[in-house]
Amino acid sequence: MVRMTSELETDLVAVERVKEYSETATEAEWIKPDNRPPDDWPNTGGVVIEEFDLRYREGLPLVLKQINCDVKPGEKIGIVGRTGAGKSSLTLALFRILERAGGRILIDGIDIATIGLQDLRSRLTIIPQDPVLFSGSVRSNLDPFNKHSDEELWKALEVSHLKSFVSGLSDGLQHKITEGGENLSVGQRQLVCLARALLRKSKLLVLDEATAAVDLETDELIQQTIRREFADRSVFTIAHRLNTIMDYDRVLVLDNGAVVEFDSPSNLLSLNGVFKKMAQDANLA
Repeated sequence: MVRMTSELETDLVAVERVKEYSETATEAEWIKPDNRPPDDWPNTGGVVIEEFDLRYREGLPLVLKQINCDVKPGEKIGIVGRTGAGKSSLTLALFRILERAGGRILIDGIDIATIGLQDLRSRLTIIPQDPVLFSGSVRSNLDPFNKHSDEELWKALEVSHLKSFVSGLSDGLQHKITEGGENLSVGQRQLVCLARALLRKSKLLVLDEATAAVDLETDELIQQTIRREFADRSVFTIAHRLNTIMDYDRVLVLDNGAVVEFDSPSNLLSLNGVFKKMAQDANLA
């Protein structure tokens, strides 16, 4: 009787989950037929954030408060701040994983809240902190929708420093990747994500602490590739190591969900502010 009771209690967790998911609010429309952006949007990559507020869900305090910034096309922006400052929340807002509580974000003059999620997310590119790979071939991981030729894939692999590794595999592009990419190292997984981003040719790239889990040498390779291949595109980088963003155009410093400093790294180092203290802690100033 005790065993049956404990098994029943364990199995009821599944019922609990189904109930929870059935009551979870759905996301916004995937596509809005009457309000679709142009095919070449975003064609410059300019981003304007106006009086932007964000909270995780109704009733919770704001995690981003009155964010204002104007990013010119092709600018490289580093986003820094202490733990809990709101860095990742800002990238979640760009992809509308979380919906705004106030204000707006404009990309090339279009308010992202007015278009469908598919149109928004398919035009932006992110290299996440935890590289995401699927079980399947190297080719299907790089180009899941089969839009590119083998030649383009090899070019992306060469630029992302993976060509020698993939060409050394017996099956090449058809080499099987296990669930979650477990038969690749963390650094190789991150480079596959970089190659995938290169193929998309989006005008706006978001790096969410993309090099946090890799060694300094791989980090340097990734940063060199980004500087070269994304030279004409806008880049937002959440910095895990301050030295990766010291040559960026401007740095956005967040503290407790608000912008406290926004200027070039050299100007911020000349002030006695939050960024300078962080640079001193990292022995960079």
